[in-house]
Amino acid sequence: MTTTEAAGAPVTDTAAAIDCASSADQDRGTHGYHKQKDEHLKRLRRIEGQIRGLQRMVDEDVYCIDILTQVSASTKALQSFALQLLEEHLRHCVADAAVKGGDEIDAKVEEATKAVARLLRT
Repeated sequence: MTTTEAAGAPVTDTAAAIDCASSADQDRGTHGYHKQKDEHLKRLRRIEGQIRGLQRMVDEDVYCIDILTQVSASTKALQSFALQLLEEHLRHCVADAAVKGGDEIDAKVEEATKAVARLLRT
């Protein structure tokens, strides 16, 4: 596991918090990220590997600063992933709500704003 690998990988546990489908879409499983699902899963598996690498580093008593470097890389990877999901949410779900208009757009904008706030707190 290297810092370079982490920089190319995606980011965050906020993924679960960014659920952009309407009730009808949830029944069909159509979310803003569905077209890139395989790519997202690949990125998440890479991040999972980074975390397992951190566990190994601790188990092998690796120098603290080296572990912190990898923690930083893993965190960056999760943040990148979250940002990608947020972008897909805006392009798919918020844009769809904008076309429909009414209260739905307000709800989606509020939902996206709260997701951004959660990302900024991390």
